[in-house]
Amino acid sequence: MTSDEQGPAPVPTPRSGGATVPAQQAAPGEVLLKVSGLQKHFPIRKGLLQRQTGAVKAVDGLDFEVRAGETLGVVGESGCGKSTMGRLITRLLEPTAGTVEFAGHDITHLGVAGMRPLRRDIQMIFQDPYSSLNPRHTIGTIVSAPFRLQGVTPEGGTKKEVQRLLEVVGLNPEHYNRYPHEFSGGQRQRIGIARALALKPKLVVADEPVSALDVSIQAQVVNLLDDLQTELGLTYVIIAHDLSVVRHVSDRIAVMYLGKIVELADRKSLYSSPLHPYTKALMSAVPIPDPRRRTAKSERILLKGDVPSPISPPTGCRFHTRCWKATEVCATREPAFTELKPQQFVACHHPENAPDQEPRDTVRLAAAADAVQLVTLGEDAPAEGRGTGE
Repeated sequence: MTSDEQGPAPVPTPRSGGATVPAQQAAPGEVLLKVSGLQKHFPIRKGLLQRQTGAVKAVDGLDFEVRAGETLGVVGESGCGKSTMGRLITRLLEPTAGTVEFAGHDITHLGVAGMRPLRRDIQMIFQDPYSSLNPRHTIGTIVSAPFRLQGVTPEGGTKKEVQRLLEVVGLNPEHYNRYPHEFSGGQRQRIGIARALALKPKLVVADEPVSALDVSIQAQVVNLLDDLQTELGLTYVIIAHDLSVVRHVSDRIAVMYLGKIVELADRKSLYSSPLHPYTKALMSAVPIPDPRRRTAKSERILLKGDVPSPISPPTGCRFHTRCWKATEVCATREPAFTELKPQQFVACHHPENAPDQEPRDTVRLAAAADAVQLVTLGEDAPAEGRGTGE
């Protein structure tokens, strides 16, 4: 951050036996958050003795880094583990395996007391602005809660600082004593943003920050997040469904499918030349808001079937059951997460726009031919779609 009157928060380390060491302010471009082999399996218990009979593999091995000052976007279908990942890196959930490092310190298994000082540096904006605010508390009480919990007294007093925060996010400071039900959805989301920024954090995880808002309000909130990053030097992890929102705010984008990252690349590379077939399918669904192209033909890839169950995910590549390029190796061996182009990582045996990683395996699976349907859009396009023919 550019200014931090309270100074850096102390970070407990296991080696110091509970003592604290000061967290170093990461310079722009340095790694602020590092995730290695992160997993979260929710146990399934049945019977009178509640014995575990299986597990929901919501997150099943994530590896990525977030640099100070950048925005990492995370996209994927519902149920792919995006929100669970956000709660794991903010330590609202206990990981099953793997490590989470923040500012060079392992915070994977810190308890409530150990995480308390870190809450000043890691904050979260929740998806639903209606349920994330206590309806019995005034806005002043809600936004000032971080100061009270951390024992921090802002310069000029808490009320003055809360009113300043409300003004920063575009709300009337005089509404300090109003209740959440007196605000619209967009205004409530701004209140959540003000609360997250109260302690001047280094990392903000935004879980679907605009999905519950009207389209007319989404742009306002997205632009607000962008402006605040420039002013305060924030680092974002933004989880979203909307590919246009992610494209607008992100420096790099991670594409998740069934608990794993299948592609990670900078924004320009991902949108112009996706490597993973799943990414290509997602990109084809993005509408082009250009009236001059309303009669132009474009092809949209429709994936057939549902996402497999995270209780029993497919063997090999998890996308092979819905992939039009799937071969025997896809069903038997999990692809490595490899850097096929500069700063563009993908986990695929038969990537798009790159050399085939398994050129000898050319026999497609029987289900691959029916995995997708290409629909041609445009004024002169046929009414029905066709197969991929690849």
